[in-house]
Amino acid sequence: MTDPASLASKQNSPPAASTGLEQEAKLARPDHLETAGPPRRSGGSGGRKDGENVAREMYVLFRDMVQGRKGWPMLRLALAILVILIGNMIGQVRLNEWNGAFFDAVEKRNSNAFSWQLVVFLGIIAFLLTMVVAQTWLQERLKIRLRECLTHILLDLWLRPNRAYQLGLVGQAGAQPDQRMQEDCRLFSEFTTELGVGMLQALMLLVSFIGVLWTLSSYATFMINGEEVVIPGYMVWVAIGYAGIGSGLTWLVGRPLIRLNTLRYAREADLRFALVRVNESAESVALYSGEPDERRSLDRVVDTVLHATRRLSGALARLTWITSGYGWLAIVVPILAAAPGYFTGQLTFGELMMVVGAFNQVQAALRYFVDNFPKIADWRSAVLRVATFRQAALDLDRVIEENRRIEIRRHPQDWLSFENLSIALSDGSIIIEDATAEVQIGERVLIVGESGSGKSTLFRAIASLWPWGSGVIQIPQPEYMMFLPQRPYLPLGTLRAALCYPAAPGTFNDEMVKAALERCGLADFIGHLDEEKRWDQSLSLGQQQRVAFARVLLHKPRWVFMDEATSALDDDNQASMLALFEDELAGASVLSIGHRPGLEEFHTRTLHIRKTREGAVLLARPRPQPRPFADWLRRLRPRSG
Repeated sequence: MTDPASLASKQNSPPAASTGLEQEAKLARPDHLETAGPPRRSGGSGGRKDGENVAREMYVLFRDMVQGRKGWPMLRLALAILVILIGNMIGQVRLNEWNGAFFDAVEKRNSNAFSWQLVVFLGIIAFLLTMVVAQTWLQERLKIRLRECLTHILLDLWLRPNRAYQLGLVGQAGAQPDQRMQEDCRLFSEFTTELGVGMLQALMLLVSFIGVLWTLSSYATFMINGEEVVIPGYMVWVAIGYAGIGSGLTWLVGRPLIRLNTLRYAREADLRFALVRVNESAESVALYSGEPDERRSLDRVVDTVLHATRRLSGALARLTWITSGYGWLAIVVPILAAAPGYFTGQLTFGELMMVVGAFNQVQAALRYFVDNFPKIADWRSAVLRVATFRQAALDLDRVIEENRRIEIRRHPQDWLSFENLSIALSDGSIIIEDATAEVQIGERVLIVGESGSGKSTLFRAIASLWPWGSGVIQIPQPEYMMFLPQRPYLPLGTLRAALCYPAAPGTFNDEMVKAALERCGLADFIGHLDEEKRWDQSLSLGQQQRVAFARVLLHKPRWVFMDEATSALDDDNQASMLALFEDELAGASVLSIGHRPGLEEFHTRTLHIRKTREGAVLLARPRPQPRPFADWLRRLRPRSG
């Protein structure tokens, strides 16, 4: 019998963080690249199409998981569960037979038979208990295997070169990767296992007991106009009819749960992201005394969550009328249906109990849809989100190639060159028009221009992150290139891991790591190399930028691309970091984007992005005299010891 509280409890699975950066991504995304989100539901044949979509998505996901490295252990677990279910089915049939013998002994007041049936009962229960415990253990293991396989599949797709960044540019389908790989994978694995095993068990019980019920219901007769009428399989038809009515009403009343669950997850994700964002920016909020404004913003987000939850709770309450009412009525329906055979004396009390037991088992199988519809709705939402994200990751290469206009080639001489390069923005406008330039090995080139003129977008295009525009970029060998954004990325873990990134923490020995820290003015942190903390929050932006230069010093790339990489440094520290390319990294080629005074003295050439009515153009400035930078270094070195 269905417990309303247990149905409601299945609806409390929390979602993961949302990508509140979607609006920012849209500003930098060509409109025609935005992919569709979850398919909208419609009337008519929508249910059939939805069922076809679920089957196709499940087939594709399971095909990928079976082909993966963990596929065979998962199949072994599934086969073991099947064997356990068969044993459980045999035990249930034997328990139903015992039911009849036991109540016959009660009716006849046969104490010896009664005692023996109690012994038999203990044996049956011991067997069934063993089967249930084994099924629970194997089922939990299967959940773990499913989650492991699916998470690895999505991680492999997400962390291909440039894909994590570019997925944020293709719309809702590629958004919220944290939710897809953490919460949705968990929900998918748990619900798929529970629903799949439950459905298989229901099917096996149906096959086992429908024959028993058909045979026992042959004793049910009716007197119509003085004639005895026998309906073959009467109790089977009653069970099917009762389950059909319950399932139909459940589908009609509960169908909105799928859409409402999806909406609720989205709103919960927005709230989680908003809270995380305030927490990450707590210092700035406090400095602006912005707590009241943040509270107003969070109140609005909370209101949307509560509104979505209220709609879901209303739908659940309406569904509970059906599921709970169906469960309560199921207590008396088999007795009422079998009563004619009992009262006419064609069924003994024990046989009546066997009929009721078989009817309840058939009902348990047939009403599986009724009892589990809320969970099925939740599972359907998880399948949709996982499958949509997987497909977006797979389609990304095709979407980019279909819209790619900037061609990336390997330069035959390992130089960097732009040939008729144009870069487009979201509205199709050109921000850089027909740029042609060349940077040779050993040159240090500075790119300057007004804010919004496309400097950072050019930086992304060189890194193959921004493919939309036209023309050709010829790049040196990628293994010899390193990019320094304005805010360096510091991975979770130790400071040593941050310095060695993207190489493994043990790639460089202690002497090299300590020397890099000392050279970049971070000697105070030598004793904290193996300390794990949020270094992106513990270090100031200037210190983080010096960590990035220490990373360059360790990796020794031949080409370094910097986008405002010294913006948080004072003049002396900026001079000290740039002096790396005069001393330790002499001969390295450098392409910089920046506004800071003094940068031109370090670079051998300057390219200026200038806006025109037709778009921004890339112009060369005269080569500055190198002497000011040499004087700069001479002034700096005595101070730095």
